[in-house]
Amino acid sequence: MLRTGVRSVLRTLQSRTLASASTQEQAARSSSFKVQDSNDFNERVKNSKVPVIVDFFATWCNPCRLLTPRIEQVVAEKQGKIVLAKVDIDENTDLALDYDVNSVPVLVAMKDGKVLEKIVGLQDVDKLKKFVDKYADA
Repeated sequence: MLRTGVRSVLRTLQSRTLASASTQEQAARSSSFKVQDSNDFNERVKNSKVPVIVDFFATWCNPCRLLTPRIEQVVAEKQGKIVLAKVDIDENTDLALDYDVNSVPVLVAMKDGKVLEKIVGLQDVDKLKKFVDKYADA
């Protein structure tokens, strides 16, 4: 009987943890998108009504893999005041060249189609929060 009660409590805790994790993942997904091509970039980034952080990355880049969940979480916390556009440099070479991306990861803050700031390399969460806060609250 005690085992049944413990199992029931554990299942409840696991389902709540999974539910909150999926809620966090959904928030991150709704505040970010992957750029498909130059036209998509022009429509969703350059013409955006809110500031955009553009994450130039490559699938083979280990620092990019570490940066992505960090920046997604920081942007998701801003609840739509800023969005994240992810650009795979191997799929969108022209965009990478247009924005002088020589190494990855690179984060570019944009508003009204204009580059405001660029940071290169893996960043800790505190620096990402300062970077995002600067443009989300503007």
